[in-house]
Amino acid sequence: MIAYAISDPKTLDFTTLQRDIEHFSKLASMIVYRDKASKTYEKNAALFLNATRNFDKVLLHTDYLLAKKLGADGIHLKSTQFEDVIKAKDLGLFVVISTHTQEEVIKAQLLGADMVTFSPIFSTPNKGLPVGIDRLKNVIDSVAIPVIALGGILTQEQIDACVKVGAKGFASIRYFER
Repeated sequence: MIAYAISDPKTLDFTTLQRDIEHFSKLASMIVYRDKASKTYEKNAALFLNATRNFDKVLLHTDYLLAKKLGADGIHLKSTQFEDVIKAKDLGLFVVISTHTQEEVIKAQLLGADMVTFSPIFSTPNKGLPVGIDRLKNVIDSVAIPVIALGGILTQEQIDACVKVGAKGFASIRYFER
């Protein structure tokens, strides 16, 4: 099962980078550097990549050219970036894209994405109504691409429910908070 940590300024502080990465590494096998507001994203991304080499996969968020330049394993694209899937794949990057509908998951598969996150499964702040476990199962059953459950995942029981219906793992911000 994939345990995918989505970093956030609340969970990753560059003044305590090594300690934060050690915390993540105890719980996650895969991690993405995500900071939508940083004015030093490239510098921080390089530091992050250097500190996370023991993870199975280390991704950057949204900027596939920077991911390639800095040597990340791949990229996590937003659901508004479907046009970048093929570009990132052409650069040899592992591609994850956020999805919110069955149609988006199918489109991601057709474009060659390696994996998708599908959300929100459970209630999560500012992300709309949760789709629930039954909808997650329907989406998983409709594609061959690995689907990672995302959204409101805070407990082992929620993780188990997602995996039980076929999710290849889960992704979260808050699950990985200290």
